[in-house]
Amino acid sequence: MKVGTPAESRPAERRVACVPETVSSLVDAGLTVQVQEGAGRHAHAPDAAYRAAGATVTPEDPAPESDVVVSVQPLTLDQASRLKPGAVTISFLQPGAERDLLEVYRERRVTSFSFDLLPRVTRAQSADALSSQALVAGYRAVLVAAERLPRFLPMFTTAAGTVPPAKVLVLGAGVAGLQAIATARRLGAVVEAYDVRKAAGEEVRSLGAKFLELDLETQSGVYASVQSEEFLERQRELIGEHVAASDVVITTAAVPGRKAPVLVTTDMLKAMAPGSVLVDLAAESGGNYAGSVAGSEVWVGDVLVHGVQNLPSSMPVHASRLYSRNVVSLLKLMIADGTVSPDLTDEVLDGCCLTHDGQIRKELP
Repeated sequence: MKVGTPAESRPAERRVACVPETVSSLVDAGLTVQVQEGAGRHAHAPDAAYRAAGATVTPEDPAPESDVVVSVQPLTLDQASRLKPGAVTISFLQPGAERDLLEVYRERRVTSFSFDLLPRVTRAQSADALSSQALVAGYRAVLVAAERLPRFLPMFTTAAGTVPPAKVLVLGAGVAGLQAIATARRLGAVVEAYDVRKAAGEEVRSLGAKFLELDLETQSGVYASVQSEEFLERQRELIGEHVAASDVVITTAAVPGRKAPVLVTTDMLKAMAPGSVLVDLAAESGGNYAGSVAGSEVWVGDVLVHGVQNLPSSMPVHASRLYSRNVVSLLKLMIADGTVSPDLTDEVLDGCCLTHDGQIRKELP
């Protein structure tokens, strides 16, 4: 069976779904790998490296001839309309934002899988692309903030006096938040963090940051769940003074397929010191600050708000390597005797399968 990797066609996407080092895993599993010319150029994966790993490099989009198509972003409607009936696709795919694409998949009886819906169970951890890309985003968020902050992050003691370290506040201690904490600490900042999950406190403290204990009901479990507006209002009241005292705020609270909760208000930003920076990792889903604009920077008084858009794509080498390993891990759950044949009684595959056998299998928001 043929696995095809087309060049990404969505704007500003620099990652690739298959890198040379993962080609051999697919070939060893009995699959034939086809990669479109130049698909890995932004990730510094040249065509020659794909050929050396055992892939066939084609000048045209390999999707129409492929039994399985792997990509980072969803395919375009044109690509989808040319897929083989019964083909399998793997990508990030938000069902609420891609209704027309899902309809094409349904009509062509395509079996589509989305990493956005991958069940958060132990057996699926190696395929968890949301987490692998969140790690990249958390790291890059701190570098974005440091570049825009008009002062040092670390403390310096000089003959001209001591420069105190910057204060960084991270809201949300999931994968992205924890990586942001670790990166800010490596750069010498004083870091505070908050998460609705009390259990996150131990992880935050292990990274050398202070965990904010707010007078709020906490959650149990590994992942944060949606909160009521009353809870969020009280949360904003308690967070406000910590935002005002920070030089950098990094917000990471997002729930796939839902609007991001508003954690930071305009009044909070106006209370921050001039030149402070907010990096909003949830800007693409509405923003943890309601005024965030994905892919743009806006000023709120003298505070810069950077609305993140596809931050993992700004680090395509390692983001692609991690993502391609996630792809291989998910594919291996479907491979038997060199054939990709998804068993939808498997809870992992069932959980992230959007379309199959002419049906849309998930309720669209």
